[in-house]
Amino acid sequence: LEIGAGTGLVSVSTLKPYVLFHAFCLLVPAEQERSDQTVARQKWVPNVICRINKDIYHYVGQDIVIYESIDSFGAMMWPAALALCSFLDNNRDTVDLRGKEVLELGAGTGLVAIVASLLGAAVTATDLPEILGNLQANLMRNTRGLCRHTPQVAPLSWGYDLESTYPSSVYRYDYVLAADVVYHHDFLDELLVTMKYFCKPGTTLIWANKVRFESDLVFTENFKKAFHTSLLVEEGEMKIFMAMSREEDEGDRNRLSRPTDCRLKA
Repeated sequence: LEIGAGTGLVSVSTLKPYVLFHAFCLLVPAEQERSDQTVARQKWVPNVICRINKDIYHYVGQDIVIYESIDSFGAMMWPAALALCSFLDNNRDTVDLRGKEVLELGAGTGLVAIVASLLGAAVTATDLPEILGNLQANLMRNTRGLCRHTPQVAPLSWGYDLESTYPSSVYRYDYVLAADVVYHHDFLDELLVTMKYFCKPGTTLIWANKVRFESDLVFTENFKKAFHTSLLVEEGEMKIFMAMSREEDEGDRNRLSRPTDCRLKA
């Protein structure tokens, strides 16, 4: 439904159903005021865009209702998030999140954070400030009254002011999760810096990614150089890595031994 269709361009070109609301703005430039009348100009300003359809996923025995946002690629559903959710749901012995402190980078719609919360983790879901409203709504809708720990939402810009906003003396995590965070952007160096910052000794990083571009392969090589890594799952272009800090001692690194029964599906 489009209100104020005008030329109809939005209606014709839109691929999915949206509702477009407009706000009226009456502008009266002071320099154009006249004694006998006021020259006013009316503008139609797009104010709120929201998607009216929803997606329902089933993990951890629950139907999870997710609304996406068209404001950003980061607020849409991506395949590696689904792969990581399936992995966490079907490999609970390998990755036991019960009572664990978990940080998600680039949480987007919040599906991974929701699944981790339902599995018993105390989750902090992070993303850019403009993503957080929809992220918070999805988290609360799907976890209220169902989780031991209420998931938290926090802004995080990769690579910037990490020590001042997340001082390492205060913020320590058992797991760092990330899914499809490498998709075609110019902040791969900052992402790797952020991963290294939060993946301290004692922290396990799990990164799911669908390979699409040459930049994905370059980042993967840099990722392997930055951490002790193990490939948990490989199905076509979908890969899930487990990583630990290179500061870990030999005994701790034994946790990276690839389990033989890891799977995406039950």
